[in-house]
Amino acid sequence: MNQVVLKQLHPEHVEIEICRADELSQRRGLDSELDEMWSYVGKKAEPRWLWHAIDHVSGTVLAYIFGRRQDTVFLQLKELLEPFGITRFYTDGWGTYERHIVPEQHVVGKQYTQTVESKHINLRTRIKRLVRRTICFSKTTTMHDLVIGLFINRYEFGRLL
Repeated sequence: MNQVVLKQLHPEHVEIEICRADELSQRRGLDSELDEMWSYVGKKAEPRWLWHAIDHVSGTVLAYIFGRRQDTVFLQLKELLEPFGITRFYTDGWGTYERHIVPEQHVVGKQYTQTVESKHINLRTRIKRLVRRTICFSKTTTMHDLVIGLFINRYEFGRLL
């Protein structure tokens, strides 16, 4: 607390509110890191992107979606995030984010997306079909999405299905 400023203020101009830290974070709104991760189905000419959104503080996965690297897929992810009431998005500044996130809510910089990038490294380490140079790859988008989706549901949400 800044004692110098406090001494200069009149008591009627000072408002004090005491609450728990978890309540304060709910009042302020949630911060989220967004990123996308490249993989492919069948051949590298058929890219498949995993779009990921995590809580900036806890690292908990909020939502994910598979698709192309297009605005429409991001808008689907953004729709999944609406119930969380996210007030700040941290991204790498790719064009889709710039076009569809209000500038007051958008913070660009790789230093803010380290947690989601770390999750991508863990996924690439654990799921062989996500590694760029491998002989293990998905032949269909259904199997690709199922394998990665089951892994995320198991290790991030604690659910088998």
